[in-house]
Amino acid sequence: MAVITVGNIALSFHRAAAAVTRRVLERHGHEVRTVEAPHEEMFRLQADGHVDVLNSAWLPDSHGRYLADYRDQVRLLDPHYTPFCVWAVPPYVPEDAVAEVADLSRPDVVTRMNPVIDGINPGAGISRFSARMVVDYGLDSHGYGFVPGTEDGFIKRVEQGIADREWFVIPLWRPQFLNRRHGLRVLADPKGLLGSIDAATPVIRLDALDRIGPEALAEIDAVDLGNDGVEELDVWINADGLTPLQAADRYLARR
Repeated sequence: MAVITVGNIALSFHRAAAAVTRRVLERHGHEVRTVEAPHEEMFRLQADGHVDVLNSAWLPDSHGRYLADYRDQVRLLDPHYTPFCVWAVPPYVPEDAVAEVADLSRPDVVTRMNPVIDGINPGAGISRFSARMVVDYGLDSHGYGFVPGTEDGFIKRVEQGIADREWFVIPLWRPQFLNRRHGLRVLADPKGLLGSIDAATPVIRLDALDRIGPEALAEIDAVDLGNDGVEELDVWINADGLTPLQAADRYLARR
C-alpha cells in the first residue's frame, strides 16, 4: 500500500487527534509518515505537496485564512470535533469580581491580576484573537499585554500560577487537557472577538485520494472524537504519560 504523510500542528491535542487518523490508515495497510509544524508552516507544507492529510484545520475562524490559498487543491472531510477559543481564570478568582473580559479593567482587579497574558505561538487563532482583545477591550491602557510563547511554557505558566494561587487570565481553548485538570472558569466575551465554534476538519490533498482509497477515506470521514474525546486523549498524553499512538490505541480499544 502507498505511503501516506499525515501532518498535524505541533500541539499535544493535535498530535492526539492525528494519531487516531494514523491508526485508521495503518489498519488499511498504509505506511504512515508524520510531520508536525507550527500553524502557518503546517498549511504551507500541505500547499507545497509535502502533507497528504492535515489533521486538522479549524474552520472557518482559526485556520481558514491559511487554507484559502490552496482550497481548490484539497477535499474537506467531516469534522472530528468542534473546538472553540476562550479566556479563562483560575476557579479561586471570584466570579463576582471577574465574570467577563471587561471586568479585567476594574480597579480592584487590576491591582491583583497579573498583567501578562501568556499564550502559545503567534500563528494560532487564539493568539491572533487575544492580541486583538487586549486592544479592543482597552486592557492595554491598564497595563495588560499578550505575550505568545511555546506550548510547554504555556502549560508551566498555568501550573505554576495555580500552585501560587495567583490571579491571572489565560487564553485557552476546548479541547485541551488543562480544562479538566484545573477547572478553569471561562470569561464572557460580549464583543465576540474569540471567534465562533469551529469545525476541526481533516484536509486531504486531491492528489492523495486515489492512494488512500475509498474505504480508508470513509473511515477517517466517520471519526467522531468530539471535544470530550480529544480532551480525554490529551489527558492520557499529558497526565498519564502515554504517547499519542498509545493514547489512540486506548481510545480505539474502547470503541
